[in-house]
Amino acid sequence: MNLDFIKSAPVQDLLDRAAGVTSSDGDVRLKGIARDLIEAIMTVIVKYDIDESEFWRAINFFQQGAPEFGLIVPGTGLEHFLDLYMDAKDAEAGLSGGTPRTIEGPLYVEGAPLVEGDVNLSDDEDDTDTLYMSGILTGPDGEVVQNAIVHVWHANSQGWYSHFDPTREQTPFNNRRRIKLGNDGRYAFHSKMPHGYSVPPEGATDRLMKALGRHGNRPAHVHFFVEAPGYRTLTTQINFGDDPFAADDFAFGTRDGLLPVPNRQGESAYIGFDFQLQRAADAAGEGFSARKRAEVAAQPESETA
Repeated sequence: MNLDFIKSAPVQDLLDRAAGVTSSDGDVRLKGIARDLIEAIMTVIVKYDIDESEFWRAINFFQQGAPEFGLIVPGTGLEHFLDLYMDAKDAEAGLSGGTPRTIEGPLYVEGAPLVEGDVNLSDDEDDTDTLYMSGILTGPDGEVVQNAIVHVWHANSQGWYSHFDPTREQTPFNNRRRIKLGNDGRYAFHSKMPHGYSVPPEGATDRLMKALGRHGNRPAHVHFFVEAPGYRTLTTQINFGDDPFAADDFAFGTRDGLLPVPNRQGESAYIGFDFQLQRAADAAGEGFSARKRAEVAAQPESETA
């Protein structure tokens, strides 16, 4: 079937009615977005001559795979695409520099303890090496960033994140903290060494990756939000440059400038990593995206070392 079929009067009329274009009610911008999305799906159906059975198998896949949408989105490159798109808009606006942004992933938990000093992230015993990480926060002109909070979270040595661990053996905020920095802009923490992980075997993401001839593995990595008054909140992560999947991350989270190689010495590993923030153009730039995140009640605590 020729793609001109999509431009036929009956299909275009259907699109207008399905997207509410013929109604004076509703959100005009949403109508346009919905119409273009539906038309794009129709175009794919015609282009690849998708039959009824294939269509409903796809719908069933998404229905069954809904709990894994947080993995399917990065696995299909959409989350990384958003980073590329925001980078392009920054370049268009004349903004450059700063630590590269990269994907958040689906495993952040709100309410981690607020701590100070040289922080221990790990509450649980873990038979693995110790990671030591430290650095300084600066702004676009090299100025020290004051009154910042660094959110940090990572997996344990089995590749499991607290709160999402199917073994239920981790405490809720193991390897999760919010670190309040002083006027010197320096942070430091230590924790049990994280390990990379794979998507759930035989789950929706795994089945999709296999069908595409891909794998579902991530390298060892550490996630960060960095927020400070007057600066844009940074969402990023560092991936261990010596991990075998560092150059082949299924979630496309690896970016130039975010691949430090740990200095491994016996049962310890050291990473020095400095963050550079961009200034916020307005209050909205200091905030977080509206993404829905897991929440666990916690009492703030203060730690010093």
